[in-house]
Amino acid sequence: MNIEIKHCKKVSEILKNLSHPQRLMILCHLSIQPRNVNELSELTDCSQSAVSQFLSRMKHQGLIESDREGHFVNYKIADPKIMELMESLHSIYGES
Repeated sequence: MNIEIKHCKKVSEILKNLSHPQRLMILCHLSIQPRNVNELSELTDCSQSAVSQFLSRMKHQGLIESDREGHFVNYKIADPKIMELMESLHSIYGES
């Protein structure tokens, strides 16, 4: 197995995002379907400004992407590996 520091750094950044409860919850909701800031704010019980900051950080890191539909910007998971990771986490730790 070939383990490189650049891969470890990338995975570390992803895990940092997952280590914050609200960011993890946002990714969980986005793994189900694309959502806008208002929807995510309601679903996570976070302010719109906090959700926007979380989304901005995750977008900058390439975890999510956005599409404009009229007045709304919808966010979705950009990386198929993140989607697979979220599905695995739900399978392992989801509701019992």
